[in-house]
Amino acid sequence: MAVRMMWWLLAIVAVGFLAATAYLYFAQRGMVFYPTRTIEITPADINITYDDVYIPVNNGERIHAWYVPPRDLAPDAPVVIFSHGNAGNISHRLETLDFLVRLGAGVLLFDYRGYGRSDGTPGEDEAYADIAACYDWLTAQHRIDPARIVLFGRSLGGAVAADLAVKRPCRGLIVESSFTSLAAIGSKMFPVFPVRWLLKYDFDTVGKIGRVTCPVLVTHSPVDEMIPFAMGRELYEAARPPKRLVELIGDHNGRAYFDLDTYRLAVQDILSGAAREW
Repeated sequence: MAVRMMWWLLAIVAVGFLAATAYLYFAQRGMVFYPTRTIEITPADINITYDDVYIPVNNGERIHAWYVPPRDLAPDAPVVIFSHGNAGNISHRLETLDFLVRLGAGVLLFDYRGYGRSDGTPGEDEAYADIAACYDWLTAQHRIDPARIVLFGRSLGGAVAADLAVKRPCRGLIVESSFTSLAAIGSKMFPVFPVRWLLKYDFDTVGKIGRVTCPVLVTHSPVDEMIPFAMGRELYEAARPPKRLVELIGDHNGRAYFDLDTYRLAVQDILSGAAREW
């Protein structure tokens, strides 16, 4: 009787494990991407003048973006393409927009497909194509020299920005609070499951950052509760010089570090091109 009960328990555990594994496989899009559609606030609400734009991507779809030209009309004024994390939409990134604008940068803040007012459905290849379309829009429509463009990605957006930095010339790359790869962060979150076999997405930031030839700024908080600081250090170590690692303060979604001189000065170095001398 005891042996039969043990086998029944093992069978229940096995079925539960297989069911959970199947759920992780089939539900992973909803676990990786958390888009919201409602635009809660615009740059005008914080007294920033902007252009509301729709940029064509493949399949006849368009992504929504806000473009703030640089205040400095100098021909070498920086323009940042900001790729955000996996949740919300661009209306939740206005604190970052304000920070960059105050540093004198132009900013193109865009939503991936499926986020905010952008068409389509989110995905890894789609995200890479979306940021490439933003880059092409700046260089073609606004005649922005690639040497003025800074790619800035936070969290999931770090993988997106790093992918484009491998493919296109730019002034610099900022990778903030980002993971090394989706497989690595997934294995940390679900250690009992064969995550690497189940994943449909790579987002291999560490595999790409070492191929980037522009200056690289990696920023990460030692107390980040979502993505370990060790991953930020690994990204920094994988990057080629010139490069810099800046420690942030606060949790993953806090922005108190905007007041840190070390952070502001490092970002300014990337924006101005001075990071070439690091």
